[in-house]
Amino acid sequence: MWALQFTPRVTLVEDAVVMEVESSLRLFKGLPALKARISDEAPDLGVTNVGWAPNAKAALLLARCRVFDLGDRLLQPVLDPLPLTALTAAAAHAEVLTRMGVNTLGQLRRLPRDGVSRRFGSRVLAELDQAYGRLAEVHRWEEIPETFVVRCELPAREDRAQALLTYARPLLMMMCGWLASRHMGAQGFKLVWVHDSMRAKDVADCGEITIRSSEPMRDLEHFMRLLAEHLAKLELLAPVGELRLVAGDVERVSEQSLSLLPQSLGGGESLTLLAERLAARYGPQAVLKPMLVDDHRTECAVHWSPAVKRRPRPAAAVPELPAPTILLESPLRLAVRGDRPHYQGRLELLIGPELVEGGWWDRLPGTASTRSVQRDYWVAQSEAAGTLSIFCTQLDDGELAWYLDGIYA
Repeated sequence: MWALQFTPRVTLVEDAVVMEVESSLRLFKGLPALKARISDEAPDLGVTNVGWAPNAKAALLLARCRVFDLGDRLLQPVLDPLPLTALTAAAAHAEVLTRMGVNTLGQLRRLPRDGVSRRFGSRVLAELDQAYGRLAEVHRWEEIPETFVVRCELPAREDRAQALLTYARPLLMMMCGWLASRHMGAQGFKLVWVHDSMRAKDVADCGEITIRSSEPMRDLEHFMRLLAEHLAKLELLAPVGELRLVAGDVERVSEQSLSLLPQSLGGGESLTLLAERLAARYGPQAVLKPMLVDDHRTECAVHWSPAVKRRPRPAAAVPELPAPTILLESPLRLAVRGDRPHYQGRLELLIGPELVEGGWWDRLPGTASTRSVQRDYWVAQSEAAGTLSIFCTQLDDGELAWYLDGIYA
């Protein structure tokens, strides 16, 4: 068993939490590795003391008295010198017991049990027996809340936005732990800061910032990088004394299936995470990504949208003709000789025609014209240029014209 004692400024938890980890030691590569990891990561969550013992009550006493673990010692010699105030039930009677000359748990343990029970109640003996392992403890299951909202009071008023990142990290760690326990991912979160009461009259009582991600995740470091980019451009209107964190757009994510064999995984940042970080620094319109849309006009089949904006992608219909790998920025008009199109030589028409007629609804901004087209698409073969995508359309004067639309790689 191990116990964590928290600072009181984080109100999500009580002053201490006790956990049983015996059944999870293999998952964390043994007891020494688990102890080292908790000692390294626990301070970020506001943990002040950690205690390890064979049972929950003893671990809590060790944490309160700043004793890390038993080492090679037995439990009783370690608990006997601890002060009465470490035991919750005995702390309520510490003043009376001190006048009797009882100052430690060992001295309390040696008192007549009948007299202690009659004068101080049975709870003192029950907790004492639980700490020494003579009485079993009954714990209630921890219920995970359906929503995540956590607040913390800052130890001092802060007027720099970037300094809020230090206090937001423990809150984000709690959120990622909550998401992991529910097998969920968050597409974003909202950080709210409460201004000091001595603020100016024209300043609101609080401010907030919403961080969005293009896909649900629970990556602490990525959330921290996004928050750091946004806070770097923020100026607080008044000193801040309290923070609140709310998880938003939570949904289930698929877990990564690991292999028993070693895998060579790249250590670099994924393209999605890089795009989100750049968008947070330079603005959402500075980083765009292509989105396929349901449009038979090849020049309109791709729209560019902000990388951090998530859109549901409908199932694309299977085209009659394969789409070209490389699409020209604008169609290139081809020469026609003997009613046959030429591009680096005569073109052989392989597949087609596919009639595309549409765009009458797509009006040009500020005009009465539309992007209406009527084309016959073909897959053509050139001895020099390879396989091409071409189309034939009728011009305004009635002449038929051939255009090169794309190239198949």
